[in-house]
Parts: sequence; C-alpha cells; structure tokens
Amino acid sequence: MTKKIILTLVIAWSIIASNQVFAQMAADSTGFNQVIAGYNKAIGKQSYLYNGTEYEFYPPTIKGNAYIFDVNTFKPGRVNYDGAYYDNVPMMYDLNKEIVVILLYNNFTKISLINERISDFSLLGHSFVRINADSLTGTKKVATGFYDELFNGKHVQLFAKRAKTIQTTTGTNTLESFFSETRDYYLKRGNDYISFGGKGALLSLLKDRKKELNQFIKANNIDYRSDPEASMTAIVKYYDQLNN
Repeated sequence: MTKKIILTLVIAWSIIASNQVFAQMAADSTGFNQVIAGYNKAIGKQSYLYNGTEYEFYPPTIKGNAYIFDVNTFKPGRVNYDGAYYDNVPMMYDLNKEIVVILLYNNFTKISLINERISDFSLLGHSFVRINADSLTGTKKVATGFYDELFNGKHVQLFAKRAKTIQTTTGTNTLESFFSETRDYYLKRGNDYISFGGKGALLSLLKDRKKELNQFIKANNIDYRSDPEASMTAIVKYYDQLNN
C-alpha cells in the first residue's frame, strides 16, 4: 500500500511569535521549556510535530512484535524534534525499522517521525540519542542510529544498540516469520565508541581500575549473568566515580 505523507501547515503568526520568544529564551532552559509547553497548547492540533509518513502495523501472522521492550501499545514519551521538546506524546519505538511512531490527536492515525529531525527521545524510562556517524571524529565509530544511553558520566558513557529483524523459518508445510532481537553494547571513552561483549571484555576496557572494580563487584554481589545490563551499568558508573 502506498504510504501517504501527512504534512501540517502551522499558522504564520504562531511561527513568528514562537521564533521570537525562542531566540530570547534559548539561554534559559527552564524558560525555554515553558515556552514550548505554551506553544504546544496554543497551536493544539496543528502542532509541528504532526508531520511524517503514515505508519501501518505489521501483519499479525508475524510472531512477536517489532517494538522496544516488546511494548506494542502507545505510551507517553518525550521527543526533541527540530530542537523543540514535546512532552506526553503517545509513542512507540519500532526497532525493526528504527523509527519513532506517534499517535495523532484523533487517536487513530499513526505517523513515523523523520529520524533526521530527532536528536533524542525518552520512552519507558529509557533515554535514546541519535548518533550521526558523519559527525564522529574518533578512530572507533558506530553506525548512524538511535542508541539507548544507559549511563552518561564525566569520563565514560555506556550505550546499548537495540534492534529487531524479521526472520523466517520452515514449519510444517509452511514458512513462519518472527521477530528476532539483538543488543550490542558500546563504551565511549574520549571520541571512541568501543564495542564489547561480556564482563571480561568490559573489565579489560577498564583495566586501569580492574582491581577496584572486582572488589566492588564482590562487595555488592553483582551477578553479571543474571542481569548483564544492570551489572554493566553499575560497573561503568563506579568506574566513572573512581576517576572523578
């Protein structure tokens, strides 16, 4: 089915007025957020956020779903779109297509936002940032896309790259399709994004504090195998504290 492009025309006076206020308030984050909230309320259904490609759900014959943390319903989130923050937006994050899907004010129409206009968004207690590979200067880089920021410290950052793909397997006289999930983890030090796998690989990257980290793991009964993501986040956070 041909995708329909939904474009919203914003009233001229609201654009002019908002741009003037934005310029005055840009240095004051609190005031700027208040202006954004007022702007959203003023233009209501004509919000600049409501533009993008119409989105359609996947066929129900595909087992599982394409969405972050398997949550296949719209949940309130926050998105930075073209430099403006929008709060309490009904959102879903499609990991297969790597797109943010929002529900329009009519509670029926679904559109996918334009990735290049999203700098970051928050959903289900996680913060996602868009990293542009062309802007990276380190020798070890990552592909352009959205990354779950698990920890953002002074010396190191920890990211998870989550993705889902549609796989096909042969059943009894049929072909069955299902969503398969992958997760990759990156430690950012300086300008480099370094991929790693298990606990040993992570501690190897943090070897200048390996002794203290092992003591921390033992003292806090951190079980990496039972909850790898929480464990690596705790380890990286402690490492960052040790280097302050």
